Amino acid sequence: MEQRVHFVTVATRDLDRARDFYVEGLGWTPTLDVPDEILFFQVAPGVVLGLFEAEAFAADLGTAGALLPAPTGFTLSHNVASPAEVDRVLAQAAAAGATIVKSGRNAAFGGYHGYFSDPNELLWEVAHNPDWQVAEDGRVTLGPIEE
Repeated sequence: MEQRVHFVTVATRDLDRARDFYVEGLGWTPTLDVPDEILFFQVAPGVVLGLFEAEAFAADLGTAGALLPAPTGFTLSHNVASPAEVDRVLAQAAAAGATIVKSGRNAAFGGYHGYFSDPNELLWEVAHNPDWQVAEDGRVTLGPIEE
């Protein structure tokens, strides 16, 4: 298996609320929107975020009727160019209906970050790390940039 991920799909208890949050609140454009089933967003080159209505997700897994817990134990991270942009994105998310879990602040890794939870409890980190770079092609460089 090659070391890559193309889709991150998350069970979503309220797809309509998720759509309102991401499309109306954050201004994202869906790649594909299947009402009452799934909503896809292109989030990076070659990477799609899928928000799959929880009952349809369970049926697809063959576990229809089983209670799916809120996603836990991981975050999706949105990296930005400055601490001020971290605060701006957190404020935009809050205005769209997110819960701020951790307001923007200096981080142990030397940058600045905060966290929000979307209306379906999907946890997002918004971070600025001056030593991490994201190139135009989407490739991420971790650590100080050597010149």
